[in-house]
Amino acid sequence: MQDGQARSPEHWPKIECLFVLATLAISMLALGIAPLLMPDAYSWVANTTSESAAQGIEDAWLARLGFLLFGWSVLWVTRLAGRRWGLAASLSFIAFGALMTAAAAFAARPTWDPPAPYDQTEDLLHSIAATGIGFAFAAGVFFTAFRRGFDKPPRLFDVMALVATILLPIGLSLFPDHDGLIQRIMFLIAYSWFAREIFQSAGWLPSRSGEAVS
Repeated sequence: MQDGQARSPEHWPKIECLFVLATLAISMLALGIAPLLMPDAYSWVANTTSESAAQGIEDAWLARLGFLLFGWSVLWVTRLAGRRWGLAASLSFIAFGALMTAAAAFAARPTWDPPAPYDQTEDLLHSIAATGIGFAFAAGVFFTAFRRGFDKPPRLFDVMALVATILLPIGLSLFPDHDGLIQRIMFLIAYSWFAREIFQSAGWLPSRSGEAVS
């Protein structure tokens, strides 16, 4: 099959899908283990994943690796599924991957250790990237669901993910003592959504009308 020719999801190499799925899983594992390496003052319920990758923390490399692999995985998934998603969704997820990579490059301040010195510019850049990640994911899911059709029962997962991207950030404002828990739920939803897309691209889930690449 020549480059540029239309492909259906099942035409993507299974080994490639397995590899990116494994990378996504390693990213999730890294972010899951990272809080265990934090000082006692860190709480996975109250403190975010960004704070487990904070400036001046000896073991922050693990969470940063998680961010980096997540961003790289999403860019790869976009290569696999981008034609099925459409241009608007693909651009949104490319932004997601790039911003997740930026979140790994620029570390936040350790808010759970107020006296600790930190670089304000780097903290600001991380905050911008982290905020953009949420908007990019919401936009990507919306454009993908719009292309597939909101009224189709199989798209319930898209709708649930989209609703979560709206409600969970509100929860961050209402329950600041549970920022870490709420953010981790958001990450789990994002991981699950992208994992499903990998399964779809590999042909391990049945393709439906409107999802095949045109």
